[in-house]
Formats: sequence, C-alpha cells, structure tokens
Amino acid sequence: MDMHSTALRKAGVEQRKLDTVAGWHDSRFFDARERAALAWAEALTRLPDGAPADALYDGLKAHFDDKEIAEVTMAVALINAWNRLGVGLQPELP
Repeated sequence: MDMHSTALRKAGVEQRKLDTVAGWHDSRFFDARERAALAWAEALTRLPDGAPADALYDGLKAHFDDKEIAEVTMAVALINAWNRLGVGLQPELP
C-alpha cells in the first residue's frame, strides 16, 4: 500500500483522495468511472463471496471498453497475487 500510495502521490493524485480510498463507498472524491473500477476490484478480490454480480460488470461497461475492462481485471489479479505473496512471505520493508 505504501508503494502504491507513494507512486500515486508522485503522479499527482490528491492526498485527500488517497486518505479516503478505504471508504470509497462514502467518499465524494471518486467519480462514477472510478467507483465502477473500485467496485469491480473489490468484487474480484472477494471471490469467495461468489462471482461478481452482473450489475457490476454492466457498471464497468458504462465507463470502460472491452480492452480497458481486461486491463483493469488483470491489474486487480496481479495486485491480489502480489498481496498474497507479501502476506505469505512477509518480506522485510525498506
């Protein structure tokens, strides 16, 4: 999380947006496109709860084309893989 928030700050993302990402459902700092991506990421991360609802995919389709949906989905999958490696292997922090 530290690595990503540092990169996002350097990319110009507002600090208050980063501060509220954990509460994105209630935060007013995220637009409809960002909310669709965050909902999709959350659903893919919680697969044990079941497959993501069709409505979430429909929400993505309203803001992303097929290529972008594939890219967001791959990014979520990769981040989840890295998170599981980090939790399992507990690497030393810099």
